[in-house]
Amino acid sequence: MSKLVIAGGTGFLGNELLDFYASKFTAIVVLTRSKPYQTKNINYVQWDAKTIGTWHTCLNNADVLINLTGKSVDCRFTKKNKELILNSRIDSTLALGKAINLVDTPPKVWLNASSAAISHPNKEENGEDFMLDVGLAWEKAFGSIKNYNTRKVALRISLVFGKNGGALVPLKKIAQFGLGGKQGNGNQMVSWVHIKDFVSITNFAIENSKIIGPIVVAAPDAKSNKKLMATIRKTLKVPFGLPAFAWMLKIGGFIIGTEPSLILNSMNVYPEKLLKNGFKFKYATLEAALKNLIK
Repeated sequence: MSKLVIAGGTGFLGNELLDFYASKFTAIVVLTRSKPYQTKNINYVQWDAKTIGTWHTCLNNADVLINLTGKSVDCRFTKKNKELILNSRIDSTLALGKAINLVDTPPKVWLNASSAAISHPNKEENGEDFMLDVGLAWEKAFGSIKNYNTRKVALRISLVFGKNGGALVPLKKIAQFGLGGKQGNGNQMVSWVHIKDFVSITNFAIENSKIIGPIVVAAPDAKSNKKLMATIRKTLKVPFGLPAFAWMLKIGGFIIGTEPSLILNSMNVYPEKLLKNGFKFKYATLEAALKNLIK
């Protein structure tokens, strides 16, 4: 493979992808809102993630496009933040779709981030679910522009666990402080994926031409919140963890500026398409993942 383009490639997931793909592509382009610069074989190109500009020429002769663009959901879901979370995803996806159709040799494969909330089977249990609405609108935008010469895959990403980033870091910290009990009633399901498997899944989707449309990016081992926190405590060798009731999370979320529904809502998804197509998880169980990530 010769050329990879990553939109929104400067965050936790993007940096992991860059580490993995740096030796696999002769040229890598990262579309970023920051000032442009170049390092080794990675060229950081500025874009506004909304409108077509000179950046669109980067897509010409690209083998792969991966889009991770979107405002972080680690914030309060105020009206303003909801608009930014939604529009940052829709606008960037539409811009990329239009740009692909402007170049002579478009990317062979386009992986676009999405939300695993779409695949949760019992959606009504969460009531009003903003992230479900975001995921549905995101994938609608992804499919709204026809890119006939590009294979398109929607990555329905669950919680990603990493050593230095992702959802595990704050959970580990609160457990270390003795606050790692169940959150809410503890019955809500949690789907997750190890960061190394996340990266491997993107590579699998790139190399496997049978992978088209949405795929669930999650390990086949969803756990209840109560079981998740207990396993984190066990791995850390922390003997107890005080629970955080729903009302406490709502007050705490207001104070620290995050959204309690991200913890209280249930997500129970299964990577059926990946497994049917032969993908092998390196960290298929929560215990194996935590043993690797918590040392």
